[in-house]
Amino acid sequence: MASSAITALGEIILDVVKHTARGQWKVFVLDEESKKLVDSVIKQDDILRENVTNIEQIEEKRAMNQDLDVIYLLSPESHIVDCLMADLERRRYRRSYVVWTSILPSDLRQRLYSSAHANQHVAETRTLNVNFFPRESHLITFRDPWSFPMLFHPACNQLVRKHMDDLAQKIVSVCVSLGEYPTIRYYRPHNPTHEAGVLCSHLARFVQEELDRHAQQHEDFPPPSPRPRGVLIITDRTMDLFAPLVHEFTYQAMVHDLLPIKEADKTFYKTVINEGTANEEVKDMELGEKDKIWVENRHLHMKDLLEKLVADFNKFRADHPQFAESSQGSTSINTIKDMIAGLPQFQEGKELYSLHLNMAQECMNLFQKCELPEIATVEQSLATGLDEEYKRPKNLTDQVVRLLDDDAVTFPDRLRLIIEYILYRDGVFASDLEKMLAHARLPAQDGEIVQNMAILGASTSRQLKDTKPLSQPLFARKQPPNPGTEELSISRFEPAIKSMLAEQLNGTLDQNTFRYTKPFLDANEGAGLASISQSSLRSAKPTWARTRPSAMEPRQRIIVFMAGGATYSESRTCYEVSRALGKDIYLATSHMLNPSLFLRQVGDLSVDRRRLDLPADRPKPKAPAHIFEKEPAQSQTGLQPPIAGLGAMNINSSGSATSMNGAGKPSAKSHPLPSPTFVSVPPGKPPKEKKRGFFKF
Repeated sequence: MASSAITALGEIILDVVKHTARGQWKVFVLDEESKKLVDSVIKQDDILRENVTNIEQIEEKRAMNQDLDVIYLLSPESHIVDCLMADLERRRYRRSYVVWTSILPSDLRQRLYSSAHANQHVAETRTLNVNFFPRESHLITFRDPWSFPMLFHPACNQLVRKHMDDLAQKIVSVCVSLGEYPTIRYYRPHNPTHEAGVLCSHLARFVQEELDRHAQQHEDFPPPSPRPRGVLIITDRTMDLFAPLVHEFTYQAMVHDLLPIKEADKTFYKTVINEGTANEEVKDMELGEKDKIWVENRHLHMKDLLEKLVADFNKFRADHPQFAESSQGSTSINTIKDMIAGLPQFQEGKELYSLHLNMAQECMNLFQKCELPEIATVEQSLATGLDEEYKRPKNLTDQVVRLLDDDAVTFPDRLRLIIEYILYRDGVFASDLEKMLAHARLPAQDGEIVQNMAILGASTSRQLKDTKPLSQPLFARKQPPNPGTEELSISRFEPAIKSMLAEQLNGTLDQNTFRYTKPFLDANEGAGLASISQSSLRSAKPTWARTRPSAMEPRQRIIVFMAGGATYSESRTCYEVSRALGKDIYLATSHMLNPSLFLRQVGDLSVDRRRLDLPADRPKPKAPAHIFEKEPAQSQTGLQPPIAGLGAMNINSSGSATSMNGAGKPSAKSHPLPSPTFVSVPPGKPPKEKKRGFFKF
C-alpha cells in the first residue's frame, strides 16, 4: 500500500471504478462534495481510461442514458439520496452501482432499501470510507473549520455527540484507507479545569467502537501485511496552546502566517509573473504537491531557504548554457528575478521560481518591518520558559511591555504576545491585564479573546491570595544543545507533538496522560516498543525469530489526530520525526490553523451561536427542483457508448464528455488491497445495526 495518503486514496477510488461493471461502458456520477474529494486525488483522464464515457454531477441536469451502466460515488446526505431516488424512479441509466463515501444513516438506508425502484435498478451497493481530504502525502484534513466551535463553544454542547460521531467515522476512514487497525491512545490532561478536558477520551472510544465494528463486518480487514501494527494517537488543540501563537520561521508556516494566502479547495497565492516585461501579469499560483520547489523547501528555515533558492537557480543556469551571458554579477534575489524574466521557453519553471522568490522576499521584508526578530527573542523565552542560555529568563515583563508600546509591532502580534505572556505566567491579575491591553492599545473585544483562552484550559487570571500551584509543562523542558550544534535562538521552541511522538516511539510516553482505549491489551504491546519496535500483530513470523530491522523493512505507521485544528509547525514536526526515526507519521485534523484564524476562532467562543453560521444551524440543503421535473421526450436517447475512432478522446475540466484517452484499456495502477466486493441490495428491510452507546456530555 502506498505511503502517500494522496496516492492511497486515489488508488482506492480508481480500483472501484475499474472493478465495477467490468468490461462495460459506464457513466461515473458524483455530487458536489464527492467531486471535490475525487478532484483532490485523481486526474479525470485516469478515470476515463477505465471504460468511463462521461463524468457527471448528480445535482446538475443530465441526459438520459438507459443504454449505459452507472457508478455513483455519493455523499450520504438526505438531498443526495433525493437525487438518487429521482434517477432510479425514471431509470436514467441501465444498471446502477451505488458507492457511498461514508456510512449511510439508518433512516436514509431504510428509505433506499424499501424502494421498489432501488430493488429493481440498483445492482450493487457498498460503503467506501473515503470522506477525508489528503492535503499532502502525510497531512490529512477534513476541511471542517466549524469543528472548533462545535467542540469548544459553550452553546454547542448539544451538537458535540453527533459531531464526535462524524469525526470518529472520518478517522476510521483514514485508518481503513491506509489498511491500519491501530492501537489507540488518547490525551487526558491532569486535573482539567475546562469542559473539553474529556474530549479525547470520548472521541477515542467512539473511534475504537467504529473500528471494531468495521473489523467485524469486513473479514479482510486489516489486510495482511508485514508492517508493524500502527498506532493512532488522539489529542486536541488544548494540549499545546503555544503552537498556534508562536512565530515559526520555516517557509510554509511563515507564508501562511504573514502572506495573504487564499484557502479554498486548493491553496493559492497571488503574485506578479514576468515582472518588468511586456508580458507582466498578476496570477493566482497554486501551492500544492505538483510544485516540486514548494514540496522540497516548505519545511526549511527561511535562512536556509534563501541560500537554497539561489543555489538551485545557479544549478539551473549551469544546466542551460544559453543563459551564460547572464552569469556575470551577483546572484541576489533581485538579480535572479531579473534573469528569470528572460526565460520564456521554460514558462512553468520560470513561474515557479518567480512565485517562490517573490514569497520569500516578501516574508523577509515583513520579518524586518514588523520587528519579528525582537518579538521572536521574547516569545521564545515565553514559550520555552528558558532564555537563550537555557536559564530562567529575567525582565520578561519589561521586554513584553516595550514591544507592546512599539509602533512597528502589529496589533495582532501584540495580542499574541499578551496571550503568550499569560500562558507563561499561568495567569495574571485582572489589573495587570488591563494595563497590558492599554499599552497595546487593543480594543475591548481583544480582551475577550484573552479571557476565552480559559475555555481551552488556560489559566488566564490569578487572585491576590491565590495559592494554586503553577501548572507544570506537559513534557520536560528542552535540554541545551550539544556543543558545536547549530541552533537558532529565534527557533528554539518545538511543538509538544514532537516530544509526544519521540516518547511514543521510545516506549516512554506516560500512560496516565496518554491512555489506551484497551489498556490490558495495548499497554503490554507498547511495553516492548523500545526493543522490538512494536512487532506486527499481522505478521506470521514470530517476534522471537526476527532479526535486527533492516532499511527495507516496512515502516510502522503512526497516525496523530489533532481535534480542533493543527498548525503548520506541527505538520513540519511530524515529517521531521518521521525521517529521523524511520516511521511513517500522518497528521490528521479537522482543519489547518494559522495564528490569525486561531485568534478569530478563540474570539468566537464568546459570540452568540446564531452569529457563527454553523452548518448545523443552516437550512438543510435540498435537491434542485429540476431533478423532479419530467424529462423531455427528445432527451431519452442519451449518450451512446463509444465505438470506433474514439481512441483519442479526452474530457475537459468541467466534466462534460468530449474525449477518451486510449482505447479503453485501463493503465492506472490497481490498489494493492483485494478487489472490492460489492454487497447486493437486499429486498425489504435493511439489516439491523447495533445501537451505539454514546457518552453523556
